[in-house]
Amino acid sequence: MKVYLKIHRRNDIDTVACCDEDLLNRVITEGILRIEINSSFYGGDLLSIDQALEILKEASYFNIVGENITNKAIALQLLPKDGVRKINSIPMAMKMRF
Repeated sequence: MKVYLKIHRRNDIDTVACCDEDLLNRVITEGILRIEINSSFYGGDLLSIDQALEILKEASYFNIVGENITNKAIALQLLPKDGVRKINSIPMAMKMRF
């Protein structure tokens, strides 16, 4: 399994954006909810899911979208299962550590 991962740096804070490979450049909607999984935010490097997880383990902030990456993040206790929101059956989650 592969995922796209991009690191955004602003004011000495890194935010990691990561999505399952098949979701890049898709728009997911459900009612008034909408998420654009665009290449400008998510489309960084195409990595193995294990490589991405190593980066996410160290991240203070991340935004992940997709069944594969969210399930693996839950399995590694990077976030709780109840921290995942689904939009049109596509799971997504954000982590912010203060």
